[in-house]
Amino acid sequence: MRPIRFMLLTFTPVQSNITRIIHSVKKQAMSTNQMLGNFLILFLFTSFLAGCNSALIETKIATVQFKPPTALILPTSTFIPLVTPLRPSSTPDLSDYAFPDTIDTAKPYMFYLHGKIIEDQGIPAISSDYGEYEYGAILEILRELGFAVISEQRLKNTDSMEFAKRVSEQVKTLLDAGVPAKNITVVGASKGAGIAIFISDFLENRDINYVILAICNPEIVEEFRQNDVSLYGNVLSIYDSSDKLAGTCQELFSFSENKGLSRHDEIILNVGNGHGLLYKPLDDWIIPTVQWARSAEPGK
Repeated sequence: MRPIRFMLLTFTPVQSNITRIIHSVKKQAMSTNQMLGNFLILFLFTSFLAGCNSALIETKIATVQFKPPTALILPTSTFIPLVTPLRPSSTPDLSDYAFPDTIDTAKPYMFYLHGKIIEDQGIPAISSDYGEYEYGAILEILRELGFAVISEQRLKNTDSMEFAKRVSEQVKTLLDAGVPAKNITVVGASKGAGIAIFISDFLENRDINYVILAICNPEIVEEFRQNDVSLYGNVLSIYDSSDKLAGTCQELFSFSENKGLSRHDEIILNVGNGHGLLYKPLDDWIIPTVQWARSAEPGK
């Protein structure tokens, strides 16, 4: 922001009444200009602060070099478990994130599949352990970072495979319209990540990007293996080291190799909030997710 400079007016002492009146009027005008200038500074400063949040994350994304080796453990922020639920935020307008009527083939598209607690409780959904699932805030920050975000609130006890087929058809619609596969990313959290895995298996496309958050454990991986469900495309797994429900996806990666799996990686975070990692738009998972989605884009 450029500094605002004020012009200082210098007056020569005069004796005539007319001149004294003019002098008085100029002083009043200068005082008014100063007040307007101060108001302008306050307005610009407030506007600057309003844009800081997404700009700060965008700067972090641009400067962090994302080349994580498998099973990388990243130092992260301190997490304080919640004892009582926080006051819920406003309900997001999900019509803003519906599948678009008009497809812009130049845009990067991101599907976000929420966790099961949204199915169980609706919006707002609040866990006694992790607080509110900030569904709206997650969608908003992903959109502010340049993606055409598509997300739908699932009904209670939604069948994962049926919903995966629904989203797969939407992805095919984008592909048929001319959107490059590398510009499509599917992000799933917990049950949403399981749905993302089914989508990957249904589409069998080696260029689509996937980020699966906190889904794998031995029982779930074995179920995928028994049903011959494999990963295709570019897949990033993220989970927190303290998560008692989810862990590494390495066995699923191994099972999927030599089929349709292209790039794959895994990040283990040390946020300390376990499965609650999914509940908020933390930089710890937002930044690598966006970088993974952008890594196939031209010039990224």
